[in-house]
Amino acid sequence: MTMTYYMLGNSGLRVSRLALGTMTFGTELGWGADKDTASAIFDAYVEAGGNFFDTADLYTSGTAETWLGSFISERGLRDKAVIATKFTMNSDPGNPNAGGNGRKNIMRAVDASLKRLGTDYIDLYFLHVWDRLTPAEEVLRTLDDLVRAGKVRHIGLSNVPGWYAGRTQAIAELRGYEPISALQLEYSLAQRDIEHEFVPFATRHGAGIMVWSPMASGLLSGKYRPTQAGNAGRLDGFRNTTHPSFQKFSERNWAIVAELEKVAAELGHSMAQTALNWVVTQPGVATVILGATKVAQLQDNLAALDFSIPVELRQRLDKVSRASAPYPYSYFGPEIQVRVAGGVVTGDKPSGYAPPVTIEGEVVSISSN
Repeated sequence: MTMTYYMLGNSGLRVSRLALGTMTFGTELGWGADKDTASAIFDAYVEAGGNFFDTADLYTSGTAETWLGSFISERGLRDKAVIATKFTMNSDPGNPNAGGNGRKNIMRAVDASLKRLGTDYIDLYFLHVWDRLTPAEEVLRTLDDLVRAGKVRHIGLSNVPGWYAGRTQAIAELRGYEPISALQLEYSLAQRDIEHEFVPFATRHGAGIMVWSPMASGLLSGKYRPTQAGNAGRLDGFRNTTHPSFQKFSERNWAIVAELEKVAAELGHSMAQTALNWVVTQPGVATVILGATKVAQLQDNLAALDFSIPVELRQRLDKVSRASAPYPYSYFGPEIQVRVAGGVVTGDKPSGYAPPVTIEGEVVSISSN
């Protein structure tokens, strides 16, 4: 395959369309890769042309950052590698300031990550999850200070409400702070909620979407079936969890899996490749994170860029996976638009008035999903 690169949002940072996730680097949770396997996965990704590495301060209790830093250093790749890591999660139970998005924790967390990674700067630093407390002004000012100090190059948000993302970008623009260049969000055929707010935000306000869980924690790989019993893997092990990202066993999702299997067979590609190809070519998506515990698994996933899904097959996947629009988006349909326009359907803005959204040369309406 030939890896291609996208500019990340409105920044000048070029990242490969497939990023390597490192949450599987380490066996602390019982399902990751040991160091030799992780090293082989890293090498396979680099050999394929990948330059974008995603990690976080508490992935496998810090092991992921440590191993990633050593792999990059040992191969002399720091200038080529784009490292993304995250803060928010608490590293010291009982100490309320060792987690969250306040200035004290951010300053602590960035220095700890730099030490584990063995580097003096982070290319892309993410707020990992909204803490529901810290003002956006404090977060943005702190991150801007880190950019000015040279510890961080670009900043991003992960797992935040749409209004919060909009507010942070507005604050950055108003005050001249470093803008949000990336949004790291869950997105897949089984989870399309970001299309209502985040895709329009990303395409209009310069934040590239970095997708996590593009295969719905393995559900879209085809290894799970509705009648399956017993612990068959990571997702099945989370069957009784309250974590929303692992609640994937539903009638809707089984229907998606069944249609995906048929489409993949017609394409002559694996279900994983087909699911990845669908998500990586969606509007607003800059890059998709791949997580692997085996080299063969990564190599199969890397082949997801080697083909295109024909329109009629893509429409089948879109139809089976489309979720009902929540209010107020359910209120913005044709009936309301006709009333807004006084009975005249005005159509889109003229060509050139605003940049269109395109997927491989095809103009796509982001409001059609």
